Amino acid sequence: MGIIDRFRLDGRKALVTGAGRGIGRGFAEALAEAGADVAIIDIIAENAERTAREIAAATGRQTIAVQCDIMHADQVAAAVDKVVEAFGRLDIAVNNAGISIPIKGIQEVTPAEWERQMGVNLNGTYNCLREEGRVMIPNGYGKIINTGSICGHIIWPHPQPQLPYSVSKAAVLHLTRAVAAEYIRHGIRVNSISPGVTKVADLFPEVVEMFFKTAPIDRTGTPADHQGAVVFLASEVSDFMVGQDIVIDGGYSIM
Repeated sequence: MGIIDRFRLDGRKALVTGAGRGIGRGFAEALAEAGADVAIIDIIAENAERTAREIAAATGRQTIAVQCDIMHADQVAAAVDKVVEAFGRLDIAVNNAGISIPIKGIQEVTPAEWERQMGVNLNGTYNCLREEGRVMIPNGYGKIINTGSICGHIIWPHPQPQLPYSVSKAAVLHLTRAVAAEYIRHGIRVNSISPGVTKVADLFPEVVEMFFKTAPIDRTGTPADHQGAVVFLASEVSDFMVGQDIVIDGGYSIM
């Protein structure tokens, strides 16, 4: 089999959380174009349904839409069960759903904001990893890709660092490594992708301003910039990668 063929995902069954729009939608589109059937999971049902329809029409792959708030373990379990019921099994899971609370200093961040930031990004990712593993382990196979961030690697040099967001994403990166070490014995590879500043609807404008003060590249990222990495990690060509993170940030973090 040639190298390009080894990137194909024909017959694979996938889910992507936070796939109603933005980077998550880009991930779902890429997996479907590579041949996978894809479940579009999002907290906003209408976004999930629209994206599922449009991807199915564009690629001919089977898609389903599932509404889910990943903060709630019971909803995640139910969502994974719906995917398995529809597709027969789960081969690929992309845990992309996440939020960022407004940027402000530690003294201004409320306990409720901190808990929500951790509740979605860290606890939500944990809920997904646990339930995806539950249905992958009996099959002895799986590819799980978490969405990290360059903020999980560096302290963002804004006048007020994104402390809660950065800590939550650093935790996701370490969670990726810890779960990878446990799940590999079951044939499940867990890795992550850390996007840099990527132009999506809810990107804070001040983040773009700070990016261009340091970045060696002359543009922000787009969801399309991250699609190749997700197909790579979902396919057999990455079978020897365990617990690793791919940084895609236009060179920002090297400066």
